[in-house]
Amino acid sequence: MESTKKDRRKIKQKLLHKYRLVILNEDTFEERLSFQLSKLYVILLTVVSILLLISGTALLIAFTPLREYIPGYSSTALKNQATRLTMTVDSLSNVVEKNSTYFQSIRNVLTGQIDSIEAQKVYSTTNDLPLIDPDTVNLTASQQDSILRVKVEQEDKYNLLEMATFSSNFTLFPPVSGKISDRYNVEQKHYGVDIVTKKDEPVKATLDGTVIFAEWTVETGFVLIIEHSFGLISVYKHNDSLLKSQGDLVTAGEAIAVVGNTGEFSYGPHLHFELWLDGYPVNPADYINFEE
Repeated sequence: MESTKKDRRKIKQKLLHKYRLVILNEDTFEERLSFQLSKLYVILLTVVSILLLISGTALLIAFTPLREYIPGYSSTALKNQATRLTMTVDSLSNVVEKNSTYFQSIRNVLTGQIDSIEAQKVYSTTNDLPLIDPDTVNLTASQQDSILRVKVEQEDKYNLLEMATFSSNFTLFPPVSGKISDRYNVEQKHYGVDIVTKKDEPVKATLDGTVIFAEWTVETGFVLIIEHSFGLISVYKHNDSLLKSQGDLVTAGEAIAVVGNTGEFSYGPHLHFELWLDGYPVNPADYINFEE
């Protein structure tokens, strides 16, 4: 016990033993400053200085813009930008999904996988509507109906495809020149015209637009579909090769493909050409003169 007490006393004496720190002039040995210190005081001063340094650094990082340079911290502006980008990406994803669904529907209809007219028949037959006796229906035109007919007739004067024939501002360009071998026939599900022409002749875009389909199909060979303004779509089938890809912008009269004889439904070098307006086929021969 006594030895332990002695050891404690020695340690206490060493910690409390005072030393003098003197700063002298090297040339004259003149005393400039002097400090009376002990080991305990130096230890306490060191600990306090370290704590103050750590606290000051933490406060500096937490409450100043310097925290942006420390891994794990992010600025408010960066968070706002990330939120805006997330919302933008989400909106773009929705737009892309809608466009993909739209383009896939067009591809299915125009490549023969889905028949738009048959789909309408199926819808009309599956829709549970009450049967109406035709003898009880009044077919006499009402005054409102007559006014509507006059209004529609006036609007039809400015029909899109009629303007395509007579207006200089909107002209459908013949994709090829030649003789029509198979005409437009809805009953036979032939929604376009077949124009016989020379093999390797260039196929030209009928109007300015964007290529939305440019691929190979077993039945119709190389097919190219262009979406134009005003809900108009043009289709070019049985090509030997395609000069444009999906997403390309084309102008009226620009070469987009080469006439060929590809696909199971082809019987010789020709172009099968279709026009669709707002999802319904129209007769291209009514608006374009294909013969030279």
